[in-house]
Amino acid sequence: MKVSELKRILRAGGCYHVKDGKEHEMWISPITGNKLRIPRHDSKELPTGTKDRILKDAGLK
Repeated sequence: MKVSELKRILRAGGCYHVKDGKEHEMWISPITGNKLRIPRHDSKELPTGTKDRILKDAGLK
């Protein structure tokens, strides 16, 4: 899954972007209240474990 696809899933789940960093963006999940670090390079493929962990932390899995 590409980073851009993950961001679409997060937005659909109610998560929102808070701030930008050098290599990652900070997002917040309203479901769990967790802060999520998302890579900034939208066209890159995410490793399966990373994708699963982000979705779990967001409360979307």
